[in-house]
This record gives sequence, structure tokens and C-alpha cells, in this order.
Amino acid sequence: MARTRYLALAILLLLIDRLTKWWVFTHLEFGRPNNLIGNVIRLTRVHNEGGAFGIFPGGGVVFLIVSSVVSVILLLILLTMHIDSRLIRTGMAFVLAGAVGNLVDRIQWGYVLDFFEFRGFPIFNVADACITVGAVFIILSILFGGERDRSTRKADRV
Repeated sequence: MARTRYLALAILLLLIDRLTKWWVFTHLEFGRPNNLIGNVIRLTRVHNEGGAFGIFPGGGVVFLIVSSVVSVILLLILLTMHIDSRLIRTGMAFVLAGAVGNLVDRIQWGYVLDFFEFRGFPIFNVADACITVGAVFIILSILFGGERDRSTRKADRV
């Protein structure tokens, strides 16, 4: 039962990503900034053919393969493995939603549709935010989770 809760979370986040991208695609002109709060927060439709923050432009096929592999692995882990940490499972659901959201973009358009622009930060989308938030959840759980006694593990002793 718990597994379906995290899968449902991933599907909900994916739907939010797809709906926001549909709205941006149908309502915003490419490259034209639309101020939300002055010049600090804007909606600007851009097409990202590279990776995160536009690195490695033109690497679409590589990112298509990586997104596919990551999505399948995360889905299998969420559906089959027993993970005690709710924060890790939540993080994995967020990352899965983000990976699939950007994968759909690459399949559908050949690029990722980005549109949130915060002054001084690269333009991103809901899927990118999901990947970032999910990674933070996983890292926080690993660093500060404390769900198990690590004192008996040899690798942890100095």
C-alpha cells in the first residue's frame, strides 16, 4: 500500500509538470520575458537542448538515454525494494517525476521546455525543481536520517 502512495505522488508531480508546460507552450511566446514580480521573477519560455542549466547543449540523445535509464531504475526501486526512510522514498518519487517529465519533453519536442526565471539563476521548470527537491530529500535523509544504528559497521569506524 505504501508503495502506491509514492507512485501516486510521482504521478501527481508529473501531471503538474505536464500541465504547466502545456500552459507555457500554448500561452507564452518563445524568448519573451513576462514579469511576475518586477524583473526578479519572470516566466520566459526557452528550449533547453542540453542538460541541467543548459550544460552540454546538443547532447539530446545522451540525455534521452540517461533519463530513460534513471526513470526505469527509480520506478523499479520504488515498486520492488523495501526502503525504511519515508524521506528517501519521497525524494525518489520527486526525482522520478522530474526525470519522466523532462524525458517526455525530449521525446515530444527534442528539447526540455524551461520557463521559471529567478534573477541570477538559470531558467528551469517544475520537473527540474522536482529533481532538485528530491535530491535534497535523499541527501538529508542519508546525512541526518539516523534511522539505524551504524555503530557496528566496520566501514564507519575510524
